[in-house]
Amino acid sequence: MRKAKQAFIAVFATDGKQFKVTTGTHLQLDRRAVKVGDEITFSEVQLLADQENVATGDPYIPGASVKAKVLAHVKGKKRIVFKKKRRKGYAVKNGYRKAYTNVQISAISAQ
Repeated sequence: MRKAKQAFIAVFATDGKQFKVTTGTHLQLDRRAVKVGDEITFSEVQLLADQENVATGDPYIPGASVKAKVLAHVKGKKRIVFKKKRRKGYAVKNGYRKAYTNVQISAISAQ
């Protein structure tokens, strides 16, 4: 039998959220000012783990990084915002679509 390739699992923080990823994971992040095909590096890695070892940061692991490739810029589902004041004849209906950037994790580095 062949030995399975050890895969890193990483938890990193960006935009006030945390993401648990491995290499090849697809994510939908808040819109970034980058071009499709560019690579983004996230240095706020909070946890790194393989099949034997686990490393946690306080709050981040120094030198660790997660690299991701930008796949596309998309808009999310339409959200409706409805405001009304009863008995006043006031009603306003607005909507918006949040902008996202789709990325794929290309590498997880412990150093």
